Amino acid sequence: MRLKQLLALAAIGALTFAGCSSGDSGSGASSGASTGSDTQTSESAPPAETSTTTDVEVFTWWTSGSEALGLEALQGVLATKYPDVTFINGGVTGGGGSAKELLQTRLQAGDPPDSFQVHAGAEAQDYIAAGQVTDVSYLYDEFGLTNVFPSSLIDLLTSEGKIYTIPSNVHRANVLWASVSMLEKCGLSTTDAYYKSVAEFIAALDTCQAAGVDTPLAVGNTWTQVHLMETILIGDLGGEAYNGLFDGTTDWASAEVTAALKDFATLMGYTNADRDTIDWEPATQKVLDGEAVFNIMGDWVPALLDSNNLVAGTDYLYAPSPGTEGVFDFLADSFSLTVGAPHPDGAKAWLDVISSVDGQIAFNKVKGSIPARTDIDLKSEGFSDYQQSSAAAFADNLIVGSIQHGAAATIAQGNAANAAVSEFTTSAMGDAEIATLQAALVAAFA
Repeated sequence: MRLKQLLALAAIGALTFAGCSSGDSGSGASSGASTGSDTQTSESAPPAETSTTTDVEVFTWWTSGSEALGLEALQGVLATKYPDVTFINGGVTGGGGSAKELLQTRLQAGDPPDSFQVHAGAEAQDYIAAGQVTDVSYLYDEFGLTNVFPSSLIDLLTSEGKIYTIPSNVHRANVLWASVSMLEKCGLSTTDAYYKSVAEFIAALDTCQAAGVDTPLAVGNTWTQVHLMETILIGDLGGEAYNGLFDGTTDWASAEVTAALKDFATLMGYTNADRDTIDWEPATQKVLDGEAVFNIMGDWVPALLDSNNLVAGTDYLYAPSPGTEGVFDFLADSFSLTVGAPHPDGAKAWLDVISSVDGQIAFNKVKGSIPARTDIDLKSEGFSDYQQSSAAAFADNLIVGSIQHGAAATIAQGNAANAAVSEFTTSAMGDAEIATLQAALVAAFA
């Protein structure tokens, strides 16, 4: 079962619109059902602009770190390829959650940006159902994307025969990052950080505590905890059964899910006391600074590692999160042409840039993700060993969709998961609280 089967997620998600990580972080946010104007068909193009110069306002939550650098790189490509287009940075700080709240406010007030960031998959269905994004299928033909994006990715992006967003990248969420020096302190392997099961990983965390490490596993605020939870669900259930949570073949109320949530509770017991007050970067920094041994986070981490002048294999190790070898937990940042965009020509230029060879090379080399295009030679273009391994995994692994990052969950479902996990991880996290968490997830994904 690969990405085609995730289309069922989108169909379900469209029915539950209410209305995701800094860049790839941040919890979901409420999204009201603004109807907007009718979406265009693939046979029609956006209204033409008469001026030879135009603006383009792009709304993202890429305001710091590698995300801001990646956005800056894209602006450079835009300036070269379209010198008559002026870029207006509509970036909003505070991660994806607060950004989406402001975005919805603007969309409902009739003040749309020309293009906005959205996660590919079920999350995009919210905006499609609300009539807030335009069908851009014709641009796939015009830009020649049909032959350079993987067919499985195009399947995920397609809704009732139409495509509404264009991806700038592909990220992997299920990655374990580990400090070599801390592994050595714990007496664990300093050459291989992969744990074949969640139970094996818990045993390693016990070993670290016995070696005097107060925080074996670093985590941040609620969205990073949901991120951790989904990787534990994948590791315990397996990729096929995890996908089944979203197509109805796996029961959220099952004993297997209960067991996975118990493992999640156990893992939270090894984490830092300040977790609810920090985001992913300071949580990951704890590993780099020798305060923690492990962190489970997506592959926007390498930019932070590079900024600390750390070397893979010498200073840190990476591996699939426990029990998930052969599974790729997928998310992608995509961009829209907004219904009612003030500068449709500028939006079209932006979408051309983010999907182009030059744009995807410039952006992804900085961001840590991999291009969505398959016609880029990552090795010859200087992509890292990690990125080359991620691209190989994306091509060969079973693909599953991220809950936290919108591939498998609508915004409303992501909101519900975040609220339930926040309540859970600030509680005693005993059997009663596990039952409450599971019931909330059952209700969210019913």
